[in-house]
Amino acid sequence: MLPCRCLETRRGEGALVLNPESLAQRAVDILSERKALDIALIDISKTASFTDYFVIATAQSPLQFSSLQDYLEKEFAPEGVDLRHREGSGDSGWMLLDFGDLIVHIFSPDQRAYYRLEELWGRTSPVVRFAD
Repeated sequence: MLPCRCLETRRGEGALVLNPESLAQRAVDILSERKALDIALIDISKTASFTDYFVIATAQSPLQFSSLQDYLEKEFAPEGVDLRHREGSGDSGWMLLDFGDLIVHIFSPDQRAYYRLEELWGRTSPVVRFAD
């Protein structure tokens, strides 16, 4: 596991939680460790009010979709970050995981090409890609 060079903030009763940028970077690290492909990070904080970051990745099988979701939830829970909402499934070829300040989109290769989120959101926000 890569060390997170994260900025942390204090919330509530002194608990440390990841700020949105650190949370997004942590998601990239987790997805990369679990062999997700073509990972992209988009800071949409200046163009959207519903979240700060999108992380987009490609999964190769329904089993990998479930695994990626499980690992994200397990790794974020100690940080006080819970999954707020999930849509889609591995069988459908797309999954949205809403962690509040971060939304993770996981696609099959075909669904990713169909939805083209990087192209849509990249018009107003820079897209940072991470090599496989």
